[in-house]
Amino acid sequence: MEPFTTLTAVAAPLDAPNVDTDQIAPARFLRRPRREGYADVLFHDLRFSAPGAERPEFVLNRAPYRGARILVADRNFGGGSSREQAVWALVDGGIRCVIAISFGDIFWENSVKGGLLLVRLDEPNVAALRGQLHAQPGARITVDLERQCVTGPDGRELPFEIEPARKRRLLHGLDEIGVTLRHEPAIAAFERGYRARRPWLFRHGAARAG
Repeated sequence: MEPFTTLTAVAAPLDAPNVDTDQIAPARFLRRPRREGYADVLFHDLRFSAPGAERPEFVLNRAPYRGARILVADRNFGGGSSREQAVWALVDGGIRCVIAISFGDIFWENSVKGGLLLVRLDEPNVAALRGQLHAQPGARITVDLERQCVTGPDGRELPFEIEPARKRRLLHGLDEIGVTLRHEPAIAAFERGYRARRPWLFRHGAARAG
């Protein structure tokens, strides 16, 4: 998983509240294997009116925002079902950070597993950021995870809170397997001790295997 440290990138305003996981990754695509990628699934029914026919009014289909890596949404972004494919679609589509007033609880938990940073800011600041992005299409935002700070197009710095464990995982690019492997020496020591305390379990297993 790619670490998240500091990101300066084009940001796109997404004004609608309650953008749920079915809008982010429609249910009919959920059987697709992870290895096939989910970039083309992202906001599929909002982006396309028919196969290959883009809706020109959708923000990510407009030239200044097409390569956006940051979304500034409204409230309750990622509500709805628990599908982890919503996170995959955002990350595969190039989005590494979503800034909003609030997020769906399960989406919030899934996001860190896929390397997606979610930033909560209060309503006036989120609305001000979206206003700047509308006024300056293609404007950039900087998100500094180490400092826990968002810098808007106007240069104003907006601090945000994040749980220490979530911050550490994102900074080091650790998914759940990666978190476990950081304890590999302790796991190996436990296994050696367990074998030493109960050698008959492993002799029996070796005998059966032979």
